[in-house]
Amino acid sequence: MHTRTLGRGLGPGNGLEVSALGLGCMGMSMSYGPNPGPREEMIAVLGGAVERGVTFFDTAEVYGPYVNEELVGEALEPLRDQVVLATKFGWDIQPDGSFPRPDSRPERIRAVAEESLRRLRTDVIDLFYQHRVDPQVPIEDVAGTVGELVAEGKVRHFGLSEAGAGTIRRAHAVHPVTALQSEYSLWTRDPEAEILPTLAELGIGFVPFSPLGKGFLTGTVDTSTSFAEGDIRTRVPRFAPENLAANERLVEHVRTLATAKDASPGQVALAWLLAQQPWIVPIPGTRRLARIEENNGATALALSADEVADLNALARTVGVAGNRYNDAGMAMVGL
Repeated sequence: MHTRTLGRGLGPGNGLEVSALGLGCMGMSMSYGPNPGPREEMIAVLGGAVERGVTFFDTAEVYGPYVNEELVGEALEPLRDQVVLATKFGWDIQPDGSFPRPDSRPERIRAVAEESLRRLRTDVIDLFYQHRVDPQVPIEDVAGTVGELVAEGKVRHFGLSEAGAGTIRRAHAVHPVTALQSEYSLWTRDPEAEILPTLAELGIGFVPFSPLGKGFLTGTVDTSTSFAEGDIRTRVPRFAPENLAANERLVEHVRTLATAKDASPGQVALAWLLAQQPWIVPIPGTRRLARIEENNGATALALSADEVADLNALARTVGVAGNRYNDAGMAMVGL
């Protein structure tokens, strides 16, 4: 697999070189119904991803919580010199399992860094994201604290997640932001108005999560799909039956193009993202090596200028029904 560079604005050789597609690891521990089979199977999937050219792995302390970092750390410790590890801080995780509150106080950032280093079995975090903006802590204090961790050799690069353009600029002025992680796909086009132009101007890389629409853009989810107990999609308005029915027109369009190109709908969706900018690195998540192999095929799928333009207009012409988060989740986006 070819590589891409996050953080082009940092100067030649100072950005973060990663595989063109990364792997979002959250679903190996939470959010998509019952956890998968034996831990050894997930460790094998992570190792198999490296064998197939994936070098960029995304986790967070809140995934599980904690157990996803432990899984990634155990699986990738023998391969540490071949991979780039990204994790996240920014939550006050509650022991009772209730939804965590934002917490990006400097002392909390430092504590999370130490805990994540231990769980990931490494001496440096390659990319340390603020998971959500904390309205109670100035972003300048956040950026300054991560900058200190970089100076101490505990972190290599600073990232933000779901931050607004103004916040990105303020953080970048204190310590260079290497990457922004936010949701972006054929049916989530929010970043196009302000975020992508800001990243292009500042030389910041973009890491889209849920690039396959939480499975919808693979063509395997429709109104007949029954989600397991604990599956996050049962709480996402976009996956309500009436919205899924309305959104079927979008995925049918993608499926038609995929058939014409002897590809899968998911490959078309990923190829479209890769065609947007050379500094975009999607991180689809999966629990199966077969899906990793399918996703990797998107890096070799060429879309013509007309096909890209047609897909660019898809959400506008077809429309997308339903928000991507519930009200509480939407309130934390774009701060």
